Amino acid sequence: MSSVLEGVRVIDFGQYIAGPLLGMLLADQGADVIRVERPDGPSMDTPANATWNRGKRSITLDLKNAEDAATAKKLMASTDVVIENFRPGVMDRLGLAYDAIAAPQLIYCSLPGFAADDPRAAMPAYEGVVAAAAATYFPRDDGESDPIYTAIPIASCYAAFQSAVAITMALLARGRDGAGQRIETPMFDALFPSLGSRGHKVHDPKFKGPSRRGIWGLQYECKDGRWLQFHGFGNQNFASFADAAGISDWDDGLLDLQTIMHDPALRKQHEARARELFKTRTAQEWEDLIAGAGSEGAMCRTSAEWFDHPHAWGSEMILEVDDPNFGKMLQPGVNARLSKSPGRVRGPAPKPDQHRAKILQEIETAQPMAPGENLEAQLKSALQGVKVLDLCIILAGPTCGRTLAEFGADVIKIDSPTRAAVASHNDVNRAKKSIVLDLKSDEGKEIFWRMVEDADVICQNYRAGKIAALGLGYDEVIKRRPDIVYASMNAYGHVGPWALRPGHEQFAQACTGMQLRHGGERPRLQPNPVNDYGTGFMGAYAVALALFHKQRTGEGQHVDTALAYTAMTLQSPFMQDYNGKIWDEPTGRDSRGSSPLHRAYEAKDGWVFIGTRDTAAFAGVKGLSDMANLQGAALEQALQDRFRTDAVAAWVTQLTAVGVSAHRCVVDIDELMQDPYVIANNLSATRPHAFLGDVTTTGPAPRLSRTPVRLGDPASEPGADAVEILTGIGRADDFNRLVESGIVKVDGIRAGW
Repeated sequence: MSSVLEGVRVIDFGQYIAGPLLGMLLADQGADVIRVERPDGPSMDTPANATWNRGKRSITLDLKNAEDAATAKKLMASTDVVIENFRPGVMDRLGLAYDAIAAPQLIYCSLPGFAADDPRAAMPAYEGVVAAAAATYFPRDDGESDPIYTAIPIASCYAAFQSAVAITMALLARGRDGAGQRIETPMFDALFPSLGSRGHKVHDPKFKGPSRRGIWGLQYECKDGRWLQFHGFGNQNFASFADAAGISDWDDGLLDLQTIMHDPALRKQHEARARELFKTRTAQEWEDLIAGAGSEGAMCRTSAEWFDHPHAWGSEMILEVDDPNFGKMLQPGVNARLSKSPGRVRGPAPKPDQHRAKILQEIETAQPMAPGENLEAQLKSALQGVKVLDLCIILAGPTCGRTLAEFGADVIKIDSPTRAAVASHNDVNRAKKSIVLDLKSDEGKEIFWRMVEDADVICQNYRAGKIAALGLGYDEVIKRRPDIVYASMNAYGHVGPWALRPGHEQFAQACTGMQLRHGGERPRLQPNPVNDYGTGFMGAYAVALALFHKQRTGEGQHVDTALAYTAMTLQSPFMQDYNGKIWDEPTGRDSRGSSPLHRAYEAKDGWVFIGTRDTAAFAGVKGLSDMANLQGAALEQALQDRFRTDAVAAWVTQLTAVGVSAHRCVVDIDELMQDPYVIANNLSATRPHAFLGDVTTTGPAPRLSRTPVRLGDPASEPGADAVEILTGIGRADDFNRLVESGIVKVDGIRAGW
């Protein structure tokens, strides 16, 4: 079967992580990605380049050389997509900016660290500096004040994820009206959707709910000293777990989630009892017992252990590539998966300039792209006219639906009347219409099937088999709508021995090594729910790919992704295994960066994160000019001592003046969300909500020049759009009866945490 992007050509000028990773995501889905290498090699020399550049072709060009720049320009003029992640203005100076190419069908995607209109646009976009600017490094534990570094390159990965969605949406738009466009997804902007509840605020204090800390899920030390992430108290199949664990006789108050949430003393008693319970078995024994009970738990493994795990192989999260430099190498598998136009890894990363002759020959014979036929001159959004039914819960699935709405789809969110609250409703369900519908009832299903008649996409993120048990799975839907695009998202994937297990963000972090990478010997969660939101974007990418396939063939299909797939992609800088591999990336709560020249330092009045290649850049900086001959631990200690002698603002001013990237570590989320640049670009949006007063949410990052994303209205109260939705399917006259019978619910369900 052909992959969906076969026939689409991409020119990849990317360096470091964001651009090459984006190119990989497109290459995995069949695009012909031509990587333009620098004469002196990649900006970052890492084994991960073997992953990010797999399946591509290669040509080496010196873009500062007039002849090579002319070759690059010819190449760009005859292609579909261009990727570059230089600082704003670099491609302009090279004569290779979007306007200079003058190709009407070109989709040109930039992934700078900071946007062209950001005051920090000229700053080199080191990963740690961008993350520090977006409140990624913040104290997580009581009594801690130091910003905690995470080795996961969230900014680069999120820029790549959202750009993959945006490029495919632009291809869809081009297929309708023939025109390309310019896309910009700054790494700083791309981080905002990852903030989750930290970036969401209901301003009226009376709507603030009780804390769920220590209840929603904790790590517990087990008999063998290993740690287990558990989420069973008050959740999936708890009664079965209680029986299997021998705790059915615990006091009822210690088993009731709502009671514990509202009683701090009972919560403390519960946590102490739970800690003692988990010390009675090994972590593996607990994991097996929990799985047998149908509840939620996973041992906190290292990434090396995950590479040996049967599910990692059975779900194809790991694949073997015969790399020309490293030999047999294990790498992360394909993330977004499509049933009828599947992606695959087409080969290893190429050697530099490997395909030069063939690529130059293609340039000479290439024909300029003809102007589009302007089929839909008034196209305002990529998904204009596309209808989506969103059955998802929690974060990942609803984020997929929200992303489709941001690109112009008409999204109907369908919730269950048995839920007391819709989790993160005001965050993930903005821009959607809401109906609360009993899909277990015959008439509820009848209404659903009527909505399916007009739908193009269905999204769901229940664990495997659960939606099928309702008779609403893909096999049932295609009997009525064979051209539907049906998206499934879950925790561990849809094939392999763990496919039927329930799970959330924490478990993808636990099993793939992410928690131990962040916490060290004592596992800790990453600062934000990055697998959830990242999987939402990968789900939207899969849907967009399927719609692109449908646009060209008329054929729908089933697509899927999973939290654990995304955990593998987010950790792609480290997720290679080969002969001689050393797992030595920064770990633990004491980590402040990846090297002395890429880390946070404490100043007089806060912390500053710096990024630079070598100490030569310090030559013009007062107090640092004598660092040239230092390296390693000696350099780090000297910098620690010097940075304490002055204020953050003074260091940032001096360092940025000589080209060293530096930024204060922002730890106050309210400060970040009130930043003038952030507000001006709708990355933070405070608007009146119909029921809650003022509500602040994050906004979308990609900027598309011709079919821009939309922030979308604040989320409706759960069920508030039932009349409008029922009217749209000719059932308005049944509204009162449906409410009285409980098939439709219009109030009583909270917009949850």
